[in-house]
Amino acid sequence: MQAATAALVEKQSSEMLELINEKRSEYMMAESLYLDDSTIPDETAEALNDNVQPYPGKAPLPPSPHGVAQAKFQLYSDPLEFAHIDQIAISVAQEDQKTFTDLVRMLVGKCGSDIEKARTIFRWITVKNLNTMNFDDNLRGDTPMGLLRGIKHGTESYHVLFKRLCSYAGLHCVVIKGYSKSAGYQPGVHFEDSRFRNSWNAVYVAGAWRFVQCNWGARHLVNAKEVPKVGAKGKSDSLRYEYDDHYFLTDPREFIYEFFPLQPEWQLLKNPITQRDFEDLPFVRSLFFRYGLYFPDSNTKAVMYTDATGAATVRIAIPTNMQSNLIFHYNLKFYESEGDTYDGVSLKRFVMQSVLGNIVSFRVHAPNSGAFLLDIFANSVTPKEYLTGEPMKFKSVCKFKIICEELQTVMVPLPDCASGEWGPTKATRLFGLIPISHQDPLVFAGRELEIQFRMSKPLTDFMATLHKNGVEEKRLSKYISHTIVDDFITFLIGFPEEGQYGLDVYTREISSHKADENGHHNHHQHQNRLANGNGIHGEKHLLTHCCKYLINSSKRN
Repeated sequence: MQAATAALVEKQSSEMLELINEKRSEYMMAESLYLDDSTIPDETAEALNDNVQPYPGKAPLPPSPHGVAQAKFQLYSDPLEFAHIDQIAISVAQEDQKTFTDLVRMLVGKCGSDIEKARTIFRWITVKNLNTMNFDDNLRGDTPMGLLRGIKHGTESYHVLFKRLCSYAGLHCVVIKGYSKSAGYQPGVHFEDSRFRNSWNAVYVAGAWRFVQCNWGARHLVNAKEVPKVGAKGKSDSLRYEYDDHYFLTDPREFIYEFFPLQPEWQLLKNPITQRDFEDLPFVRSLFFRYGLYFPDSNTKAVMYTDATGAATVRIAIPTNMQSNLIFHYNLKFYESEGDTYDGVSLKRFVMQSVLGNIVSFRVHAPNSGAFLLDIFANSVTPKEYLTGEPMKFKSVCKFKIICEELQTVMVPLPDCASGEWGPTKATRLFGLIPISHQDPLVFAGRELEIQFRMSKPLTDFMATLHKNGVEEKRLSKYISHTIVDDFITFLIGFPEEGQYGLDVYTREISSHKADENGHHNHHQHQNRLANGNGIHGEKHLLTHCCKYLINSSKRN
């Protein structure tokens, strides 16, 4: 059934382009009536007359696929540039059009370019929320609503609808078949059967073929219980139609991470890759690209193997403009069972997350031989938003399969500190605390250690806690103290025995005094706050975790 519809759309798309070209030539001929041939040279007049002849019966063939010359950001840098176009699509989507002709006329009538036409079609499709739509059973399949009904019931697809609407709008569009890293996919999976088969579109705009994936771009309406009516004012103005802009005119070098066409030329890359290469590419989500992240190491692959000590490191580079706002988180599970503990200890304690410069690193130490799934999350929040203590929603940016084939050394979990990144970068980002003595997250010390920071703004109520596997935290509290001289805060630590320790540092800004007393900041995402009565010094005011160090204490150091 779908194949028959696709063939019909192919035929109708071709016919529609022929019709549009006929209309275009008629328009050009009509315009030429106003040209006074006597005022221009003969050869120019002949050329003009040649140009206004009707197009041949067949529509011009679409250009062959080739690499995209311009990157997406050169076409537009912010989706808000399409605000007026998007609003047209949103308004048109509030009504049900009976024919494709009516629908396309309403969508593209005010568009000034092919990109705007493709945009308004993409946004109309992504605005239509099939979950909330009810369809008449006797709808004809060759109408907009009939096709949407087919999509809802699984007999039609978004790429057929997009192609149909593009053809009515006079745009060249193709359906591309291949594999995608879609629902159920995990890094390390091979594409051998039809399980991950998918289809998507390429549309010819701005002088090049560009990818569109309506199905992945579609999101449902958020912050609204009902769809606003056309022309309705008031609350409907503040509604946000959620969609993923990444899947509109996606750059080929980013698209190839998730979609692999059966025909290599439709990778639209200068140097097409193989299916094995596609399987090896890290499993990334659209948010990875939205945040401008990239892998600085060329050997970063979907499946990472540990070294002889059971260690493997994933490094992600953060663009300069995002360094102060991006917060990362991770999860580690067993690949097969999805269990997340080993000998009663969370697997998270076998990963060391740290930030140094513009690189965030996740160093996994496998506790035993086998396969693990490392899921890396991120969220963009300003330091001010972070400090309000509201729970944060982290979204996955990439996943890796970590394989430990054999383990020659016994791995112990990291000390049980507050979760999140190690090192002083967080202290600088949140509180303007500048590390003077130790910039690295890992410190080698003797039996005593001094760690010093400089305050770039007033802070109060510093506190530190020391952690060591197998030792109660209360027993270690007497080994830590701190002094404040001018703008310098120095933590003095003595170690009762050799071994690995974790140091958590907490503080707060003086200006947050009121919020603390009112109990406004009474919870946070990852045990990053200490409140009165939680067993640590009985602090009166709430404090925020600002950083942690991993310290190896040895007599030799």
